[in-house]
Amino acid sequence: MVLKRQSLSLFLGFLLTSFITPRSIARFVVEKNSLRVTSPDKIKGTYDCAIGNFGIPQYGGSMAGAVVYPKDNKKGCKEFDGFGISFQSKPGALPTFVLVDRGDCFFALKVWNAQKAGASAVLVADDMEEPLITMDTPAEDVSSAQYIENITIPSALIEKTFSEKLKKALSNGDMVNVNLDWREAVPHPDDRVEYELWTNSNDECGAKCDMLMEFVKDFRGAAQILEKGGYTQFTPHYITWFCPRAFTLSRQCKSQCINHGRYCAPDPDQDFSSGYEGKDVVLENLRQLCVFKVANEAKKPWVWWDYVTDFQIRCPMKEKKYNKECADAVIKSFGLDGIKIDKCMGNPDTDSDNPVLKEEQDAQVGKGSRGDVTILPTLVVNNHQYRGKLEKGAVLKAICSGFEETTEPAVCLSGDVETNECLDNNGGCWQDKIANITACRDTFRGRVCECPLVDGVQFKGDGYRHCEVSGSGRCKINNGGCWHESRDGHTFSACLDVDGAKCQCPPGFKGDGVKSCVDVDECRERKACQCPACSCKDTWGSYECSCSGDLLYIRDQDTCISKSGAEVKSAWTVVWVIFIGLTMIVGGGYLVYRHKLRSYMDSEIRAIMAQYMPLDSQAEVPNHFHEERA
Repeated sequence: MVLKRQSLSLFLGFLLTSFITPRSIARFVVEKNSLRVTSPDKIKGTYDCAIGNFGIPQYGGSMAGAVVYPKDNKKGCKEFDGFGISFQSKPGALPTFVLVDRGDCFFALKVWNAQKAGASAVLVADDMEEPLITMDTPAEDVSSAQYIENITIPSALIEKTFSEKLKKALSNGDMVNVNLDWREAVPHPDDRVEYELWTNSNDECGAKCDMLMEFVKDFRGAAQILEKGGYTQFTPHYITWFCPRAFTLSRQCKSQCINHGRYCAPDPDQDFSSGYEGKDVVLENLRQLCVFKVANEAKKPWVWWDYVTDFQIRCPMKEKKYNKECADAVIKSFGLDGIKIDKCMGNPDTDSDNPVLKEEQDAQVGKGSRGDVTILPTLVVNNHQYRGKLEKGAVLKAICSGFEETTEPAVCLSGDVETNECLDNNGGCWQDKIANITACRDTFRGRVCECPLVDGVQFKGDGYRHCEVSGSGRCKINNGGCWHESRDGHTFSACLDVDGAKCQCPPGFKGDGVKSCVDVDECRERKACQCPACSCKDTWGSYECSCSGDLLYIRDQDTCISKSGAEVKSAWTVVWVIFIGLTMIVGGGYLVYRHKLRSYMDSEIRAIMAQYMPLDSQAEVPNHFHEERA
């Protein structure tokens, strides 16, 4: 059995090498973020560092801290508690960034030990002059699987030359403050993020497969919200290898490959004589690709997440249900077209290329800023490979950092992803507490102060100290910031609903129109009701004027007249209206009568004349009478 396992490992290694070699040398891209030293002045500047492939990088954000280089356990391979060392920050102090040396143990173990001691981030100093590399997790190391899952702080590898500058400054007693910045680690060109997940349907490949399956289940909800809202364009991918031509007829290739060695996957249990074979994995990978293609054609690409999640639950290898029959049942439950999916998959026994899997192999090769995809799982966001823990919150943070600022969807502003900076002192922005309006707008990368749009009314100003309503409808919002008051069922406002208008007290009031408008006493100031027989009484916003005796007050003329005179005047008005009306009726009737009479006379005259001579409008009538001769 040992010999068989060794032969299998050699074969798989040769298989992987054969896949990479025809495409020249594999290109692995190291994803970087910047590290800016803010003090001391002698080393101030910006330096590159490589993002660790575990933990949770703060994509889209930054973190400031003070660097500490421990006197003991410099490589961080042992727990710091054993040396009486703690990196826990005191209240009000900057977070602690622990600098450790490379070597003697896994990168992830160094970070884990520093995290347990209270570190907020870890910088690993390279021990040789070389281009930066990506710190990865140990492959299939069972003892490290548990602590790797619990690493929540970011880490980065820094160059040897730079690390020596940091160590020298610290040995001189300088305070070394740095700022880790991930804001440009993922480009954000527009309001839609394109991301890819390179995955595998195999559920018996150890800790990484378990982590991948758990991630798909947890992330499904967020992924579907983003996809249904049009915020993202997601594409699943699957890695396959091909069998060297000299081995296509071997037992190993036949059990691990389809299409005569063109598309292969390792044996799930690494035993060719029992259990599932590698080609079973390839076929299910192909089926999941076709599920995505058919669902995408139906304008429902998010169904892929439902299918993959349910297939993991309903069709596991350990229950011997990892087969086409179980897969078809899952497909049917989501209303997908099984015939289209089978047609998409094609014939796995044919000696020719499969278009779907051929496209996948081509996509594995790096393009532009993205390197080759050689490990599973791999997440690519806006053509940049994600580095960090494959966990819902961490991945969502990376995806959200790919949006152009202020265009991110609401799911990116949830408490699981970021802190709402507008909650603390309104983010330092302008605020109208009475109207409950603020210029503070929370975004994924931090708050912005910009005057808001409320109920279709735009506020204008700098957003920090001043915002005021403008345009039509301005009086709907807190009366445009002008004075207003209600008394005894009457309401007055100094707001004019005109663009560019200032606050102006209404008639009957005087004041600045903003803070106050005071009632004008028209009676005391002799502005109305000044006729000899008038009696004036001031009211809020107006006045009341009455006349003595049997007189009636006319407000427009500010005068008093007798009621009888008013009645006579009204009576004569009615008489004149009636007279004018009758005159118009008689005149109209006379005109109609004349028109009809004239028309009748014209027709009679024409009839008489037609008997004696032809008219212009009719032909001459021949005379059929003749005289008799005597």
